[in-house]
Amino acid sequence: MKAAAFRSVGGPEVMEVMSFPDPQAGPGQVRVRVKTAGVQHYDCGLRSGWTPQGVAIQHPQIPGNEFAGIIDQVGEGVTGFHVGSEVLGFALLNCYAEYVVVGADQIVSKPGSMTWEEAGGLTGNGQGAYIAMKAIGVGPGDTVLIHGAAGSLGAFAVQLAKEWGAATIIGTASESNHDYLRSLGAVPISYGEGLVERVRALAPNGVDAAFDTAGAEAVRASVELVQDRNRICTFVAYELTEELGLRVIRSQRSAARLAELVDLHSKGKLRIHIRQTFPLEMAADAHRLIETRHGRGKIVLTID
Repeated sequence: MKAAAFRSVGGPEVMEVMSFPDPQAGPGQVRVRVKTAGVQHYDCGLRSGWTPQGVAIQHPQIPGNEFAGIIDQVGEGVTGFHVGSEVLGFALLNCYAEYVVVGADQIVSKPGSMTWEEAGGLTGNGQGAYIAMKAIGVGPGDTVLIHGAAGSLGAFAVQLAKEWGAATIIGTASESNHDYLRSLGAVPISYGEGLVERVRALAPNGVDAAFDTAGAEAVRASVELVQDRNRICTFVAYELTEELGLRVIRSQRSAARLAELVDLHSKGKLRIHIRQTFPLEMAADAHRLIETRHGRGKIVLTID
């Protein structure tokens, strides 16, 4: 099979298309012919030399941790899926490839109303936003601050906060993305100097919870604005969590949670904006684009 992988750590230029043996589904597993694979900062971190706890990197390594495609092989003991089932799912690695093998508990059915691009880009950031919003207790009546709200992770967080009853959702973004945030139900606000004062002007009664997808400056601003530090979460500036007395919250994905997100999409309550798609052969360009940390929505690889 063809896959985009890296033989050594480095910049986006180390990504190249290589040939690998076709994986085979074992007991309890399915093999999926991948049609789309989402691109995440997690993938870029692995390529750059970061090794998450409990993850074994073997060069050449295929990155990618979310995908959508069609099952073409079913292992012994699998029920509920068959050859030809259209699915989306997750894995820690190996999704930038023509085939991926995963446990049957790592996939859900793709509804016909969801495009392949949307399906390939839902799993990672969708579940990450879900976990973050639940961890900081977002619920009815809350005023919530979301940093980097126009990106894929932030946009999911805005929509979930709205679905779960938040009264006011303030989202930071560049001015070119303010109309987009309004369309999602957020009050947009610009980054940069004076952020704390601008947020206080919008929320004179205070901010109940904050989620950061932007970095250190955003986390420090959140600490000034949110009284209860247990209601602040960052998925970027982990190096500040101990210094500022914040909890470390990491994504733990599940098929049940993914199915809930798919249901919200089917009901028209969760939009997935696709910023740009790239063919597998241009995985390096996809990494370059996501590493700019600018722009709205999701970047997805398409695999022919």
